[in-house]
Amino acid sequence: MLAFRLDPALATPENDTPSPARVIAGAPEFTTWDIEARGGLHAGIWQATPGTWHVHYDEWEYFRILEGHSVLTDADGTMHDLRAGDSMVVRPGFKGTWEVRETTRKDYVILLPGT
Repeated sequence: MLAFRLDPALATPENDTPSPARVIAGAPEFTTWDIEARGGLHAGIWQATPGTWHVHYDEWEYFRILEGHSVLTDADGTMHDLRAGDSMVVRPGFKGTWEVRETTRKDYVILLPGT
């Protein structure tokens, strides 16, 4: 397939949580619809319920917020307030926190290192 839609109906949802050691507040739960997973490329839809946890990106990620409200904060304290329509690119090496203030859904494209 040379083109595909980011439609959650095309994938089986997977549920998960951040590891307890990463959680700062709340009890966030994730639902992921990984629509494309080929080589080092992943694309799909991700949703999280309220909570805050530490993040460390080893990969490139582009995402666009579809609904909800989250705050991504760099290790240096720079806050990125994210709401529906906002998009962002996160580079490998990013460290900080992800706080979901209102259940957030985003589409994403991830490129794993070495691919």
